[in-house]
Amino acid sequence: MHNVLVPLAQGCEELEAVTIIDILRRAQINVVTAGLDKQPVTASGRTVLIPDTDLDTALKDDYDMVVLPGGLPGADHLENDERIKNILLKMANSEKFTAAICAAPKVLSSAGLLNGKKATCYPTILESNKNTDITGEAVVIDGKVITSRGPGTAMDFALSLVESLEGKEKRDEVEARLVR
Repeated sequence: MHNVLVPLAQGCEELEAVTIIDILRRAQINVVTAGLDKQPVTASGRTVLIPDTDLDTALKDDYDMVVLPGGLPGADHLENDERIKNILLKMANSEKFTAAICAAPKVLSSAGLLNGKKATCYPTILESNKNTDITGEAVVIDGKVITSRGPGTAMDFALSLVESLEGKEKRDEVEARLVR
């Protein structure tokens, strides 16, 4: 069974976070949600999320993928946390998946993981990044880096994560049950 870490920062976008967690779990992928501290996470729309654990505890395990929900100021908090940068670099160096949606691709960018890559994000978030080909597409997969544009693309993003880990057949199975 694949193991995925979803860090949850104060001010994250709840639609993205919950969609990612829900779709991956429907695919029988083990998802660990981790708050940057031990507090409940108040998302950007004031929904309160209770992480499975805190990030320090979560980082004791190994993961096949790390997925960053976007939203502001959530993505800012992720970007300013050295532990997040370290796990992203560890994942990239191990040729494992890193993924981010909405404002969170800026976290991948600041870690250097988007250099020379194609990516997408919420409009204007990476406009100053000249080392990345920003496509504006709903979901972009470039090697082991997966990015998505925003809350409206969260379902497609999450299904792409399933396909990247478990294959097209599993994605199709999960998607069929969603009656899309």
